[in-house]
Amino acid sequence: MSTPASSTSNCKRVEEELWEFRKPSLMDGDNVYELIKRCPPLDTNSAYCNFLQSSHFNNTCVVAQCDGEMAGFISAYIKPDKPNELFIWQVAVSPDYRGKGLAFQMLNEILMRDGMETVNVIETTITKDNQGSWALFRKLDRQHGQNGEVSTFLDQEKHFKGKHDTEYLYRIPLNLNA
Repeated sequence: MSTPASSTSNCKRVEEELWEFRKPSLMDGDNVYELIKRCPPLDTNSAYCNFLQSSHFNNTCVVAQCDGEMAGFISAYIKPDKPNELFIWQVAVSPDYRGKGLAFQMLNEILMRDGMETVNVIETTITKDNQGSWALFRKLDRQHGQNGEVSTFLDQEKHFKGKHDTEYLYRIPLNLNA
């Protein structure tokens, strides 16, 4: 499951490994799909969705590669009615690369990109049992002053009719001086 490596000028050290962080391309769609399948409890969307994320929304998504292997992916988008808010859809880190701070580094990579200067809020949804995501976004919240708020976004019974766990909305105002 390797992807073509582009220039190593974007490579950074995370712990002892050399990482490349880049915008995804249309060629990454299938690899993103396969990565997400290996990352429960993430919902597996259609491969077509991952192709759209990797092309139409690539300015707000990130791929993390190590030695040409896709190890992480974040899908995100600017909310159409709120251009200062970034919604993080999914954070996927291959089981082989967890525990290295990779997800947090990918989040920061997106926030440091040109065109993201006006983003002052991050939102995401998390199910109750996804402890990895809770830890990641609590860390981001702490970095930005710990002013985040959690509310119910999609209720298990009301919205999902019992077929999916409740999704909690975590809204984090960004301290742009952090």
